[in-house]
Amino acid sequence: MFELKPWDAEAYRRQTRRSTFIVAVTFLALAMLLSSLAVMLFGTPGGDNFRFNLGGVFAAVLMMVALMRLYFWSQPWMAAAVYGWRLKRSLMSITNVMHQVTAGVQAQDPAAMKLLRFYHLGLTQMHQLDANSSAQGSLSRDADEHLARMQALNLDTDQPCLDPTWIETVKRAYSER
Repeated sequence: MFELKPWDAEAYRRQTRRSTFIVAVTFLALAMLLSSLAVMLFGTPGGDNFRFNLGGVFAAVLMMVALMRLYFWSQPWMAAAVYGWRLKRSLMSITNVMHQVTAGVQAQDPAAMKLLRFYHLGLTQMHQLDANSSAQGSLSRDADEHLARMQALNLDTDQPCLDPTWIETVKRAYSER
């Protein structure tokens, strides 16, 4: 279950820039080190060592995947990037079933209504964190209209958590329509 958490947008961007820099520098260092090592061990002096350089870069990619999953992901300096990634994954899981969510909202299905509310709240936060004010304007009107519909139905409008069962419920209920 993913939960929206308050983030200062400027601090978020500062932290994600820092983590991106650390990951990029680590990758570059690994790629250069492994490429040089491969050429030194297997290459020929003055010969075509492209495949060994490429192999070193490929090995660096594999090592970075392992480092990201096993070490970097849990580091405090990666918290903002991990949160942003999880937020975008959560929003994408709803986007992938948006036609079913829309059908559910039209049918006033509570799970679909909650999903769309979380989607609006999450998208608003994502736009704020990414400093994307141009996309915020069009979303605001739709979110306000949906909020009013939820209030008219006496549904809880505070939806800071995405419950994966809502997605499955909506997919099952509106997939054949």
